[in-house]
Amino acid sequence: MQNEQPDVAASDDSTLGLTLSGGASFGAAHVGVLQELAERGIRPGIAVGTSSGALVAAAYAAGFDAEQIARATLTFRWREIATWSFAPRLALLDTGVLDASVRRVFGRDPLIEELPRRFAAVATDLRARKAVTLDTGSLSAALRSTIAVPGLLSPVRRDGVWLADGGMIDNVPVSAARELGAARVIVVRLHAKFENVRMMRTVNRTADLVRDPSVVLIQPEMQGMAQWTMADAPRLIAEGRRAAAAALDAAALRDVPFESPAMLAPALA
Repeated sequence: MQNEQPDVAASDDSTLGLTLSGGASFGAAHVGVLQELAERGIRPGIAVGTSSGALVAAAYAAGFDAEQIARATLTFRWREIATWSFAPRLALLDTGVLDASVRRVFGRDPLIEELPRRFAAVATDLRARKAVTLDTGSLSAALRSTIAVPGLLSPVRRDGVWLADGGMIDNVPVSAARELGAARVIVVRLHAKFENVRMMRTVNRTADLVRDPSVVLIQPEMQGMAQWTMADAPRLIAEGRRAAAAALDAAALRDVPFESPAMLAPALA
């Protein structure tokens, strides 16, 4: 997957955010959501994410289209982002290889603020136990930070702070999209009926998202699919697209304006 930095922002909705939650391999479902958005001409100008959601959000923010991201997802291997650690006291796996993957795609490690769309990855400040929105600086460092599951993937030190998996504090970072200027947000929560205790905070916030008229909540259902291998990637992509279509159709019935500006123009004329 190579990026030529196309001028994608010109037709984007700069007030529409896309928030993608974490969930390891379940993140493939986000790709199906992107496909459905592209089919409908919906182009968020802001993309934020946690963990695997941040990886997909970064690809979208960098200007890759949904089909490019889908092809990359179907050929993805975990060795592209992590290898065995030589400092196992920190974690079993080291994410330094992700730096090389980013450079292979972009030819360098771009700054987040250089991406054609607004982007942020959400990580956790391990000492302060609070969420940190990473919307400037090295893209690879931000991605390594947000995926760093404690004990499994090495934490990242930035400005004297140790950062790790954003899902520990905020696995569905809607507030980060708001910080970047989103007035309306398409939220993709990777939902599974067997969610563990770490995710229960997210479950308890879901009702608030459902009630918020500025939010369209998409909840793909991953029950029975693999979370730690890519074996079910095609099924996850298909489920993401199904869930997105259902949620966007429901929003249309409620007269929630989540179409692209171009689609809305005739109605407003």
